[in-house]
Amino acid sequence: MEVFTRWHDWDTARADITASGAPVDVDALDTAVAAARRWHGDQKRPTGAPYVEHLLEALEVLVCGAEVTTPAVLSATILHDVVEDTPATLPDVEAEFGPEAAELVDWVTKPPAPGAGRQAKRASKAAYLRRLGDAPAEAIQVKLADRVSNVQTLDRMPTDFQRRYYAETLTYIVPLAAAHPWFKAWYATWSARFAHLR
Repeated sequence: MEVFTRWHDWDTARADITASGAPVDVDALDTAVAAARRWHGDQKRPTGAPYVEHLLEALEVLVCGAEVTTPAVLSATILHDVVEDTPATLPDVEAEFGPEAAELVDWVTKPPAPGAGRQAKRASKAAYLRRLGDAPAEAIQVKLADRVSNVQTLDRMPTDFQRRYYAETLTYIVPLAAAHPWFKAWYATWSARFAHLR
């Protein structure tokens, strides 16, 4: 199973993209990474790593794995959590990155749960994941890359979380990959690798 964890910082990612010759607008990504750093600030991943590493992993998945070069998709990938996890709003994203990137961020932004309880949060998340079935292909690419970053090292997470997240990924995310050949193949390999969690 291919793992995407090389791009821990934007300098490495930028150098790799430039060296690859891929037709990627690195200047647009410079701007997106700067905005993500500004909005996410000192947020950390559960591992304690800077949050930007997750965003760069998702970008690495798209550029190096799925070979996506569409500017709005790549910018939205870097920005996909800013509305959900920071004070940034969709109008902020649209003002800096245009309506297409903002629409993609909107599709992948999980709305706040209406209630405070665990059940309400789970129901809200399930509704959000089901709604992604109606999303445009570009938004689905962003979500698929986001989830690859989150599940590629699933074995490093607590066991009870592993089982829940594996089941959620099989139920809601893997079907989204069906129309995207690279992601379909990656998730098939991933689901086999973690089949013991069924």
